[in-house]
Amino acid sequence: MRVFISVDMEGVAGVATLDQIVRGGTGYPRAQALMTAEANAAIRGAFSAGATEVIVNDSHGTMDNLLHDALDPRARVLFGAPRPSCMVQGITREDAVAIFVGYHAAAGADGVLAHTFSSNFTEVRVNGAPMSEAEVNALYAAFYGVPIGVVTGDDQICEVAQKVFPGVTAVEVKKAVQFAAADSLQPSAACELIEHSVAAAVEGVGELRPLAVPEELLVEADFVTPLHADLAATVPGTQRLTARSLRRTVQDPDEMLSLMMAWYYLASIAAQQMASIANRR
Repeated sequence: MRVFISVDMEGVAGVATLDQIVRGGTGYPRAQALMTAEANAAIRGAFSAGATEVIVNDSHGTMDNLLHDALDPRARVLFGAPRPSCMVQGITREDAVAIFVGYHAAAGADGVLAHTFSSNFTEVRVNGAPMSEAEVNALYAAFYGVPIGVVTGDDQICEVAQKVFPGVTAVEVKKAVQFAAADSLQPSAACELIEHSVAAAVEGVGELRPLAVPEELLVEADFVTPLHADLAATVPGTQRLTARSLRRTVQDPDEMLSLMMAWYYLASIAAQQMASIANRR
């Protein structure tokens, strides 16, 4: 039995500040260690419940955050960017279940370090509904017939997961206080909770069902500035809604995620241009 684990950083216990999640910040090395510990907890839980193969997707930022020499050697790790399917790259129909560790709330929502894929998006919607990364990734997993077994993170993303994902176990490792402040479990306590929850979900995988995938997906995104939207609008088939908003209809979650990543990377170029100009002032 193969288990897919996607590990982000913002929803990890003991992580709440911008200094922790950005490479070069003084808190970043500690956040790497905490993220790796939660990944290991999920890996242990999966193997203890009968997994024969585990793949871990490093899903934060530049996607090379996990400390590989500290990871459970039984797992394989997928890392580096860019990649078309981003946080769920590597998921296949062979996976019995997907586990989302260290996840966070959507852009515009209350939650620790809440965003959807990029700070260049102020909101991402699918068929009119605001989307978190967990929901987008779950649609992609469902396209391959893979259910979501566990979501870990703050109370805000856990509330979303329990409403949206059939049979999911939501593991709350911290409560959102403000955008960059949290009331967190002690990391080792969070890891113990994650390990036990993943083991129970893998053991009961036969009771899980993937999300229902709509026949058509209307993807919309609001950007920070018109310049961000200008560059993203060069993707063929993209329609301009407002100066800062784009939309495009796609046929399936694979195309949906590829579109979001194209918008993401084009908007990042705009952000770099604006930062360069600001630095010259």
